[in-house]
Amino acid sequence: MTTGSWAAPTTAERVLGEAEARGDRAGVLEVLGRTRLYLLIARLHADAPGFVPPLHTERDESARRTVVPVLTEGMLPPWHPDWVFRQVTLSELAQGWPSDKWLLAVNPGTPYAASLPARAADRRAWQEAEARGGGPARVRLLTHAGGHLHGPVAQGLALGAHLAVLNGLVWNQLGAQYEDYGTDVRRLRNPWGVHHRAGFRETLEALLATRLVGRVPESVLAVRRRLAVRQGAAPTYEQWRAALDNDPGASGGTLAEAIEFQRRIAHYEDRFRADGVLAPGGRIDTIAAFDLGRAVNVARLALGARYCDPQEAEQSVLRVLAPARQAYGSWADFSLGYLLARLVHFDEGDDEAMYQECLALHRTLTHDPTSPYRNIPWS
Repeated sequence: MTTGSWAAPTTAERVLGEAEARGDRAGVLEVLGRTRLYLLIARLHADAPGFVPPLHTERDESARRTVVPVLTEGMLPPWHPDWVFRQVTLSELAQGWPSDKWLLAVNPGTPYAASLPARAADRRAWQEAEARGGGPARVRLLTHAGGHLHGPVAQGLALGAHLAVLNGLVWNQLGAQYEDYGTDVRRLRNPWGVHHRAGFRETLEALLATRLVGRVPESVLAVRRRLAVRQGAAPTYEQWRAALDNDPGASGGTLAEAIEFQRRIAHYEDRFRADGVLAPGGRIDTIAAFDLGRAVNVARLALGARYCDPQEAEQSVLRVLAPARQAYGSWADFSLGYLLARLVHFDEGDDEAMYQECLALHRTLTHDPTSPYRNIPWS
C-alpha cells in the first residue's frame, strides 16, 4: 500500500495509516498495542548510569499542545552516533505520563501519523490495548521496504534472519538500532562479554572462524563426514559410534561427551525427517551456521551499541557470505545447520517448546513468500 507517494516501510505503518485514515481510534490502539515504539534520547543521557531521561517533548503549534513524539520501527531515522532510541510500550508510557494536557504523537509529520489524547481514561485504554495485543510479537518475519532486499548485503543480513524472526525484528536493515540502544549494549555484554569496539572485532573474528559453535558436536559431525567419504556412503549410527569409539580424541572432548552429542544430533535429524524438513536419508554435516548467523547479529548489535559505524557493520556482514557458501549449498541447509546447533546446545531432555519454535522458524524462512530465502539466490 502507498499513502500519497510514500510506501509503508513495514506492515505496522501500513495498518496504522489505514486505521487513522478511517478515523478508527480503536484500530489505532490495536496496532500500537502490538508494535514497538521508540523514544529519542541523547546518547550522553543513555550512557549515564542510573539516569532516566525525561520524555522528549515538542510543541505542536497547530494543536497548541505539547506532544511526546514516538516512532514505530519502520519510521526510525538513519543511524547517528549521538542520538539513540529507547523502546517503550503503550503501558510504560501510560504509567509514567506526566500531564493530561499532553498528546502522544506517533510518527509525527509522516503519512503514518496518529495523535492520541492522554487523559487518565485514555491511558487506561492504552494499557488495555497492549494487554489485548500481547505486546510486540515474536516469531514473525518483518521486512523493511526501504531496507536491503536484494544483493550481497541483503544476502548477508538474511544469514542472521533466524534471530531477527525469533524476536520479531526487522531482518534487512543496518540502521539506528537492532532492538534498542540499551538492549543492544546489554546483549553484547551478556553473553558476549563485549564492552567496546575492540571486543566486537575480536568476537566477530571468532565467529567468522566458527570457533564458538561447539567443538565437540562439530567434531562429532566431522567424524561422520569423513567416514562417509571413506565408505562412499552414509554410515549407519553404529558405524558412526564405532568411529567415535576407535578414535575418542577425534571429537575434541571426552568419549562420553561425544556419544551424548551423537545421540542428540541423530535424535533431531530424525525429528526433522519426520516433519519433512530434512530429506529421507539426508544429514546435516556442519553446524557452522550457528556462528555465522550470530556473526551477523553481533555486527547489528555493535552498530546499535555505537561500537562501529554503518560502513564497518556492512563490511562485517559481507564477510559472512564466503564461509557460509563454503559450508552449505542452500538456504534450507544453512537454516537446518543453524537450528540443529541451537537444539543440541540447549537440549534439556528434548525440550518440545524449543523444537517447535525451531520448526516454526525454519518453515517461516523457507516457505513464506516474502522471505529472503525465497527471493534471494543462495549463490
